[in-house]
Amino acid sequence: MKFRKISAAIGAVAVAATATLVSVGAGQASAAPAFKMPFKCGYTATAATWRDHSPENSVDFQKSGIWKTPVLASASGTVKRVANEGSTSYGKWIEIDHGGGWTTRYAHLYSQGVSVGQKVNAGTRIGRVGNTGGSTGPHLHFEQRRYGSAKRVVLGGRNVPYFTKTDFTSKNCGGGGSNPYTPKEICGNGFKVINQRGLDGNGRVYLMYNTNTGKNCVTTIKNTNIGKASWTVSFLEVQGQNRKRDRGQFSYYAGPVKAQAANQCVKWGGAVGGKSFASNFGHCGS
Repeated sequence: MKFRKISAAIGAVAVAATATLVSVGAGQASAAPAFKMPFKCGYTATAATWRDHSPENSVDFQKSGIWKTPVLASASGTVKRVANEGSTSYGKWIEIDHGGGWTTRYAHLYSQGVSVGQKVNAGTRIGRVGNTGGSTGPHLHFEQRRYGSAKRVVLGGRNVPYFTKTDFTSKNCGGGGSNPYTPKEICGNGFKVINQRGLDGNGRVYLMYNTNTGKNCVTTIKNTNIGKASWTVSFLEVQGQNRKRDRGQFSYYAGPVKAQAANQCVKWGGAVGGKSFASNFGHCGS
C-alpha cells in the first residue's frame, strides 16, 4: 500500500476570499471559492496580520517547527506561476488560478512540487514551507486576490482577524477527489508533464519527461477512494522493449514507472478501478 506522495516590489498581491457573493458587474455576481487553510487536515498554525504588511491583506502562517511543512492548494484550480525571486521578495513562490478572477499565492517556499498548467484540487500538495526571498524566518506568506485586488483572507468560511495573530486549524481534509500528491513529486526533480489523460473522474494518468536524463515517467493519481486501497495501474512501454508496469491495491497512486526514452516512441497509460487509458506510440522525440 503506497502512501507516498515581501516587499514593495511585490506590489498589490493579496487575494480575496469571502464566503459571500461579490459583485462583478450590473446584475451579475460571483461566489468566491471555498478557500481552505493551505495545510493538511487538523494542522494548527498562527495567522499573523499587520498594517505594514505588503500587501496589507496578506497572511503569514507561523509556528515553531513549520519549516519544510507540506503546503497544500487552498482550493481547486490551475497552477499559473512557479517562480523564484532568489534572495529577494517572495523567493520561491507559486500562484494558482481558481477562475472567476480569484487567485492565491504561496511564498518563501523551501520547495515547489507543481508545474505551470497543472490542475490541482483543494488539498493537493504543492510545495513545502521555507525561508527563501525577503524572509526573516521560516513561515508561509499567503494571499488571496481577485482581479489583482488585495482582499482580506477567509479560511473555511471564517474571516481572518486583522490586525493581530490568531490560531487557525486546517479543515483542508480532502474529499471530493482531493489527492495530496502531485506528478512532479512522484516522478522527481527535473520531470515535467508532457501529456495527461483523465479516467472519467476516477483519476488521471500523467506522462512526464526529464530533458536532462532522457527518461519518461508515468504515474496514475487517484481521484476516488482517496486513502483507501483500490486497483490502480501505471505502465510505460518504449518501442522495441518490454512494457513496464506498476499495478496493485494502492491508496493514492501507481508509479512512478520510468524508462530511458530519448528520441524513442513510447506507449503509456493507466487505470483506476474499471476506468483505463492506453495511448498509441507517440512522443517520439521527447
